[in-house]
Amino acid sequence: MKYHVGIVVIVLLVVSSCSSKKTTPSNDERSPEASLADLKVLDGLEVTLFASEPMFSNPTNMDIDAKGRVWICEAYNYRNQQNPENPVKKEGDRIMILEDTDGDGKADNSKVFYQGTDVNAALGICVLGNKVIVSCSPHVFIFTDEDGDDVADKKEILFQGIKGVQHDHAIHAFLFGPDGKLYFNMGNEGVLLVDAKGDTVTDVLGYKVVANGKPYRDGLALRCNLDGSEVEVLANNFRNNYELTVDPFGTIWQSDNDDDGNKATRINYVMEHGNFGYKDEMTGASWHKRRTNMEKEIPLRHWHLNDPGVVPNLLQSGAGSPTGITMYEGDMLPSSFYGQIIHAEPGHNVVRSYPVQNDGAGYKATIVNILEGQKDQWFRPADVTVAPDGSLFVADWYDPGVGGHQMEDLDRGRIYRIAKPKASYTIPAVNVTSPDGAVKALLSPNPATRYIGWTAVAAMQDKAESALLKLWKSDNVRNRAQVLWLLARLETKGDHYIAQALADPQSNIRIEGIRVARLLKKDILPLVRPLVNDSTAQVRREIALALRGNATPEAADLWTQLALQYDGKDRWYLEALGIGASVTEDLYFNTWKKKVGNRWNTPANSDIVWRSRSRAAIPLLAELIKASDDKAMLRYYRAFDFHKDGSKQDVLSQLVLHTQGDKVLYALKHIDASKLNVTPPIKQALNKVLDRYKGKLEFVELVSSFKLQDRAQDLLQLSIQYPDSAKGKESIKALLDWNRIDLINRVLNTSDRDEAQAMIKALQPYMYDTKAIAIMERVMMDTSKEMELRKLAVKTFGGPWESEDRLLALAKEKKIPITLQAAAAGVFQTAWRATLRDEAAKYLRLPGSKEGASLPTVSVLLSKHGEAAKGKEVFKTICSACHRVNNVGVSFGPDLSEIGDKLPKEGIYTAILYPDQGISFGYEAWRIKLHDGSSAFGRIVSETEDKIDMQYMSNQQTVLKENIASRTKLESSLMPSNLQATMSEQELVDLVEYLATLKKNETAL
Repeated sequence: MKYHVGIVVIVLLVVSSCSSKKTTPSNDERSPEASLADLKVLDGLEVTLFASEPMFSNPTNMDIDAKGRVWICEAYNYRNQQNPENPVKKEGDRIMILEDTDGDGKADNSKVFYQGTDVNAALGICVLGNKVIVSCSPHVFIFTDEDGDDVADKKEILFQGIKGVQHDHAIHAFLFGPDGKLYFNMGNEGVLLVDAKGDTVTDVLGYKVVANGKPYRDGLALRCNLDGSEVEVLANNFRNNYELTVDPFGTIWQSDNDDDGNKATRINYVMEHGNFGYKDEMTGASWHKRRTNMEKEIPLRHWHLNDPGVVPNLLQSGAGSPTGITMYEGDMLPSSFYGQIIHAEPGHNVVRSYPVQNDGAGYKATIVNILEGQKDQWFRPADVTVAPDGSLFVADWYDPGVGGHQMEDLDRGRIYRIAKPKASYTIPAVNVTSPDGAVKALLSPNPATRYIGWTAVAAMQDKAESALLKLWKSDNVRNRAQVLWLLARLETKGDHYIAQALADPQSNIRIEGIRVARLLKKDILPLVRPLVNDSTAQVRREIALALRGNATPEAADLWTQLALQYDGKDRWYLEALGIGASVTEDLYFNTWKKKVGNRWNTPANSDIVWRSRSRAAIPLLAELIKASDDKAMLRYYRAFDFHKDGSKQDVLSQLVLHTQGDKVLYALKHIDASKLNVTPPIKQALNKVLDRYKGKLEFVELVSSFKLQDRAQDLLQLSIQYPDSAKGKESIKALLDWNRIDLINRVLNTSDRDEAQAMIKALQPYMYDTKAIAIMERVMMDTSKEMELRKLAVKTFGGPWESEDRLLALAKEKKIPITLQAAAAGVFQTAWRATLRDEAAKYLRLPGSKEGASLPTVSVLLSKHGEAAKGKEVFKTICSACHRVNNVGVSFGPDLSEIGDKLPKEGIYTAILYPDQGISFGYEAWRIKLHDGSSAFGRIVSETEDKIDMQYMSNQQTVLKENIASRTKLESSLMPSNLQATMSEQELVDLVEYLATLKKNETAL
């Protein structure tokens, strides 16, 4: 149900921490009143509704100008390709201004600043005076209001050519930093940056800004001048780094999302030039791919945290969908939030802060919730922004879901304000005509106001010095940090203030002093030399980063002094050393090695060897391996993967010949077999290892790496015996790579249907490969094969876009046999791309009802109204023979007493119409062959050492294990695949309506 408000002015709604559970003032549980009442705000604060529908809807991003007006990107036309049933606003989406004209904390006026299809579902907005930067792949636009009428008069391109059009992982919001630069980021779908002239941007280091591994990968954090020049890639290898923020010292923070379902979302301190580990740095392989010394826990494995060259995470926050982020510099919230990160987390329906503490050369953080949705799970905070009065604004996307490019609600959206109880929304006047007024604006908690102040102060130059000095000499370190960036720019006295900063008792000011010197391109060595033994590891970290690219012997000496202070525990410090040496590896490492002499292999110094990419580190890694046990050696073997110098081949070859046991195995695994001269001794060692590990994954890896095609038959047998395991899947991958289709077809054409089924299962993960697609297509079309096997072949087309697209092409060409069309429809019904479902339905005969006619698509069925009471009777008649509800029925299939909590209606329809597409754990079908030639079929209810109890519907059977010849798990469901044919269309709709009411702690009808 969509909720529409018929009047523009809505009564002011308020929820404080002491009244967050008050009675809902509306019968509509999705109304702004109900949603507000459901919000729980931190003690001592109050949340009020600033604006809501129908004034606007679906805010993706927000900024607040110096007048306290809220600017939003409205996304009505959000991901239309993935949501084909949603209506489209032909005029395009809007950039809107929401204003409170009477100071009551409630927007009473709205304006459309710009509307067009070129800002459909924009993900970022940044207000800078009369200019507005809007991020909407493939463009970053600068809109200018030249006459002050709050309507865009000019549209210019800042950047273009960015990939990820209508994608959440594309270009995100820009931010004006305390150094006068623009900061921004883009997720792993952004891929590249093109300037307004159409040229791919080249960054300040001379690299093209293209996320292709040369050298940058996936998500990028960036910085540039206001005109888009001097682009810097600050860090890379994120997944969907959604937005970033910068504190007054120039420290950069951002969030990043994981591959959904892995509980690995994270908050990062963005160490400059850092690799943040989403993909393998060298190969670009996914975190799933097996590697030496792989992390045991998936949330850590997800970011390659055991690899040398990966910057640690500030905080891993579990599952979620992290979005907007800001740095709080106001006093409206409790003092504990001053100078802390505040973040929107729509996946958990919460706005959080992450109080940061120092941790060696880096930082650590905890989580404090500020605003939470309780029962109303549609609360989806998409962005957070600080107003000029210090109050915190929250943009609420408001939707039943988040992520996956889906949107179910188009008409709602809310903006909330968090402040002290009963605090009026009073905006301080901004007057930057005087130095004092400009400096006051510079210290605003609101970024847009700070920009106005910064620009005015920068233009005043020496005239502003006295006003800046008042703050420079104050006790507020964050205010001092704000003004230092401008004091350092004074033409005649800038160096003087940099020197003061570098000698300051506050470590963060010393860090900023180094950053300022780099920004202004000062000779860094004489400036940092006095700090090389600084008592604070974070200052030394910053020196290491500042040395990057300096190829002088003096720089190498300074780096060595820094390296000698590594304590063997601080990963932040170690990575800073690695980054600092990354352009001059050999010079820095050899200088250090000369200094440490024979002490190179202490625990701390062994870490430096492990992290180094210098050619001289390669033989030392081998020495560390020889001296290590089988567990400790793994990290050193993994380090070989990050060395490009060809000498590592000889070093690894020597380890093959002069070590024993697993050390030989890992030396062989890390050799580049394509470049190896396989001498008789190495071949002998290889065969010895293969014999030792035959039948194991290590065997498969070596056979594949060394391309030992004479072992193809061994791989074939492993793929049949272990189709669900890594060794079976890797075996079939090698056969595909070697084009041994003959061996695969031999199994598929055998009379042993269990082997043929196993082969299909083994091939399924590779259905992006045209060879695997062609094989499955032949099985699907082969009328001589059993129908069960052909249906399984159809099922393999689900998932990869390549195979789904091929199946759709077959449907359009009317080549899918009528007997397989229901199975094909099941593939499309569970496809991620919603457009495939409706498109395929045009060409397939969908499952039919008892009336004989084909049922409509699930999307159409969802629009029909059912009666739960009638559906209950359908359940009793048809479903209770296998399922139970509230202890009534037969316990053969899954208990459905709480199915309404577990599946939406769409999922229930899919489960009924296409049962093979999702089989519940524990309810798989098994076929057991007995020695006497008979067989048993059903689900395994229990299993002991000597027997198996099986059930099929209400019949049970016990099988002694001594009588079993083989058993095979089937890929088809025990639930009849044509169950809907026993019902009319309306009975099916009634049944689903009833099942959707079955929820926890609720009485069934």
